[in-house]
Amino acid sequence: MTRQILVLGGDGIGPEVTAAAERVLRILAGRHKLALAFEHALVGGACYDATGLFITDATMAKAKAADAILFGAEGGPKWDSLELTGPPETRSGLTRLRRELELYANLRPIRPFEALLAHSTLKPEIVRGVDFMIVRELCGGIYFGEPRGIERKGDGLLHGFDTQDYSEPEIERIAHASFALARSRRRKLCSVDKANVMESGILWRRTLTRIGERDYPEVELSHLYVDNAAMQIVRNPRQFDVIVTDNLFGDILSDGAAMITGSLGMLPSASLGTPRPDGRRPGLYEPVHGSAPDIAGQGLANPLGAIMSAALLLTHGLGRPDLAQIVERAVARTLEAGIATPDLGGKAGTGEVLAAVIEAL
Repeated sequence: MTRQILVLGGDGIGPEVTAAAERVLRILAGRHKLALAFEHALVGGACYDATGLFITDATMAKAKAADAILFGAEGGPKWDSLELTGPPETRSGLTRLRRELELYANLRPIRPFEALLAHSTLKPEIVRGVDFMIVRELCGGIYFGEPRGIERKGDGLLHGFDTQDYSEPEIERIAHASFALARSRRRKLCSVDKANVMESGILWRRTLTRIGERDYPEVELSHLYVDNAAMQIVRNPRQFDVIVTDNLFGDILSDGAAMITGSLGMLPSASLGTPRPDGRRPGLYEPVHGSAPDIAGQGLANPLGAIMSAALLLTHGLGRPDLAQIVERAVARTLEAGIATPDLGGKAGTGEVLAAVIEAL
């Protein structure tokens, strides 16, 4: 059966790095008799310039029909300064994809390569052997809660306000995804909240505890407040196996944890939904770096985050973890050979790094 991959390069360096990841997937597909079909469409600012929308209904239909989405990056100064109104999903193609496909579980692996230990902002003895996963709830919380807005109130002053809102079913589904992942790893799950001052945090903690005791007694569940969790990730990151947290806290903690790997450009991600009746699980795979407009088109972008995102696509989207391991080993060999882009202290360009990965495959 041919599997459909929708490639949404987006803005800035997005098209450059997704092209590299697509090239790796095509090579593996040819060598291992994996039938893949690729389709391309606009998203983000590039789509807005062409259509007045950050993603079109036609592209959304393609995304819903695809087996997996390979995403680059969205945004840049040209579009970030637009004064737009409406809900978040009308102001971002990526946000609409997440919401309408219900991609509620965002997986961000934190596992530094041995060759990059010296590039981490932490000491090598702290980051060596680190291997944990941050699971960020992606479709709820303060980014989507209502009411929200900027209004002039009775005191005559402008007030900006957002609402942190989680329903019990929203917490339950991310809890099950996180417990199942932890059960397949080292059976340790740390839930991060702010239950000491937030009502949503109290419900979050109660729900995680209930589900753990009832359905996953073999998984060791712990709880941390988010400020302590941030400190612990820096102090002793090896203590973690799987971390689950809400949308806002996950956004912050995962970017901070990225520095363990040596560069934000190295960090892949997978955004997953609930498996469908036919067994397919909708998923979007993207490097977590931004669009980096300052280096776009110069051949300097680090493609390894996108290539590692393709490895996650192979595992979670296509059910081929064996091929994902081939990709990871090829990336490791490339770095061990000292072939890296400037963000990692190297002198290689995007094409040179891609060529080295292909040779290592």
